[in-house]
Amino acid sequence: MPSLTEYLTLAALLFGLGLAGIILNRKSIIVLLMSIELILLSVNTNFVAFSHFLGNSVGQVFVFFVLTVAAAEAAIGLAILVVLYRKRHTIEVENLDALKG
Repeated sequence: MPSLTEYLTLAALLFGLGLAGIILNRKSIIVLLMSIELILLSVNTNFVAFSHFLGNSVGQVFVFFVLTVAAAEAAIGLAILVVLYRKRHTIEVENLDALKG
């Protein structure tokens, strides 16, 4: 059985990868969305680990709310990407500087 420290280390690595993806990548919106998903996954890992080791289910219930927000974010983000690609024929961040209706 892994210890709490191992779970927190894994969550810190996932958070670091997500943060590095956001900071280092300024071209692809898809990579930015995946980096945000990695950050949310690290938060969920922390919630489940603390919930398990503290012996209550509050963290595990809260994970369902975070997953709901993550699914909505992914669906809306991909829908926006499809519309932007149809209009501008690119999804690079530098080319999407003017968002007018």
